[in-house]
Amino acid sequence: MMNGWASHLIVAPVLLPLLASATMLLLNERQHRTKNAIAMVTVLALLAVAISLIVETIDLGFSGGSTTRVYLVGDWTAPFGIVLVADWLSTLMLLLTSILGVAALIYSHARWDRAGPRFQTLLLLQLMGLNGAFLTGDLFNLFVFFEILLAASYGLLLHGSGAQRVKAGLHYVAINVATSLLFLIGVALIYGVAGTLNMADLATIIPGTSGAELTLLQSGFAVLGIAFLIKAGMWPVGFWLPRTYAAAVPPSAALFAILSKVGVYALLRVYLLLFGGDWGWTGNFGEEWLLYGGIATIIYGTVGILAARTLSRVAGYCVIISSGTLLGAIGAGEGAVIGGVLFYLVSSTLGISAFYLLLELVERRGSEASVRAVVEPVFEDEYTGARSLAGEDEVGVVIPASIAILGGGFVFCALLLAGLPPLSGFIAKFALIQGLLDLRDGIAPAIWVLVAMLIVSGMATLIATTRAGIDLIWTPSERQPPPLRLAEAFPVGLLLLVCLGLMVFAGPVMLYMDRAGSSIQDRQGYITSVLGAERASKEERGPRER
Repeated sequence: MMNGWASHLIVAPVLLPLLASATMLLLNERQHRTKNAIAMVTVLALLAVAISLIVETIDLGFSGGSTTRVYLVGDWTAPFGIVLVADWLSTLMLLLTSILGVAALIYSHARWDRAGPRFQTLLLLQLMGLNGAFLTGDLFNLFVFFEILLAASYGLLLHGSGAQRVKAGLHYVAINVATSLLFLIGVALIYGVAGTLNMADLATIIPGTSGAELTLLQSGFAVLGIAFLIKAGMWPVGFWLPRTYAAAVPPSAALFAILSKVGVYALLRVYLLLFGGDWGWTGNFGEEWLLYGGIATIIYGTVGILAARTLSRVAGYCVIISSGTLLGAIGAGEGAVIGGVLFYLVSSTLGISAFYLLLELVERRGSEASVRAVVEPVFEDEYTGARSLAGEDEVGVVIPASIAILGGGFVFCALLLAGLPPLSGFIAKFALIQGLLDLRDGIAPAIWVLVAMLIVSGMATLIATTRAGIDLIWTPSERQPPPLRLAEAFPVGLLLLVCLGLMVFAGPVMLYMDRAGSSIQDRQGYITSVLGAERASKEERGPRER
C-alpha cells in the first residue's frame, strides 16, 4: 500500500488536468506556446501517474495483496462520502486515456491547436472527465464526470468552425442532453429505492430487494443501461456516431475513439459488479439485450463500412463494429471472455485512434479541396487569435518519403482493424472467439452468429480500407504529395508502436487482462475494499491524538 504523498496519486488524474485547464484560462490564445507547454507537461504527468498506478497494481497483485485501492475524498468513509477506486480495470483505462491524450496533443501542434480558441483547455477537461469516470466508485459522480467529458467534447467537436461541424455538433449535443436526462432519471430511481449510489453498497442491497421496490429498481437500471448503450453506440441508438466523429478535427476524433468505450466501461463495472452470477433475479438481468444488441450493432457497422465512401466514415463504422463486438461478448457470458474483451478494447481503441490521425494525412494527398473542407476559415480575433489554417502546410519539420510512411502506416492500421495475423487485432479476436467457445453454459446459436460476425466484419473492414487505400495512396497522381511533418507522423507512430508492443508482449498483456477480468467479477473483494476503507485521519494520527 502506498504511503505519504504516493497515497494521493489516485486523485492526481482528476486534479492535474483541472488545475492546468484553470491556469490556461488566464492566458489568451496569443500565448499558445505557453499553453502548449502547460498542456504537454500535464499530459506527460498524467501518463507517468497512470504508469505508476498500473505498476503498483501489478506488484500488489503478484505479491498477494489487495489490488483495489480506495481514496476517500474529504476523508469521508463510504458509502457516505465520495470514493475513488483504483484497480486492475480502472488503472488500465487511465493508461489508455493518457496515451491517447499525449498522441492527440502532439498531433495538434502541427496546425490544429490554432484552428480555434482554447483547444488545450478543452482537451485537458476531456481527460479529466474520462479519468474521473474510470476512477469513481459511485453512480452520481459517474454522472458528474460524464457531464464534464461531454461538455468538453462539445467544444472539441466544434473546434475549427464550419457548417458541417456545427450541424453535426447540434445533433450530438441534442442526443447527449437526452442521454444525460435518462442517466439522471435512472440514478434517481435507484437512489429512491436503495438510498445509496455507492456501487459497493448497492451490491449488498440489490439481492435482497423485492416487491414494488424491485420493479422500480429494475426500471432504474434499465433506464441507466439505455444511457450507457447510447454512449457505447449500440444499434439502433448509435446512428449518430459515424457522422459526428467524421466532422471532428483529427486530434479530437482520435480522442473521441475512447468515448464510446466509456459506455462499455460503465457496463463492465456496473453490470459485472451488480448483476450476473447466482444472485437471484440479478443472474441474467439484461444479458440477452447485450448479446443480441451487440450482434445487430456489428451487422449495422459491417453494412455501413462497405457502403462508406470516405475514410472518416470508414473509421466511424469501425468504432461501431468495435462497440458491437464488446457488447456482444459481454452479453454472451463471463469467465474467459472478459480477458479477451479487455484486450480487444485496448487494441481496437488504439488502432482506431491512429486511423483517425492517419486518414487526414492520406486524404490530404488525394484532394487539395478535402484539406480546405476540414477546417473552414474563421474570423481572426485579437483576443482568441483564431484564424484560417490555409497556407500553413509548410510549417514544421518535413519528413521525406512521406508516401512510403503513409502507405506503411495505412496498411498496419488496415490489418490491425481487420483482425488479421500477426497483429494485436488478430490476437484480441482470437482470444474473444476462444473464450466464447469455452463458455461453461454451452454454445447457444446466438454465440455462433456472434463468432461468424466477428469474422465477417473483419473481412468487410479489409475490403473497405483496401478500396480506399488504392484510391488515395496507390493510384498514380500528378500532384506532388503534401509535406508530412514530424508532429503528425510521431503520434501515429507512437500509437502503432503501442499496438506492436501488444503483439510482441501478448502473453504478459493477456495475463494482465485475465487478472483484470477476474478482479471485475470479484464482487466481495470490491465490496470489502471500498466499504472497509479506513479514514486517513484515523490511520495517521499520532499518539497524542489517540
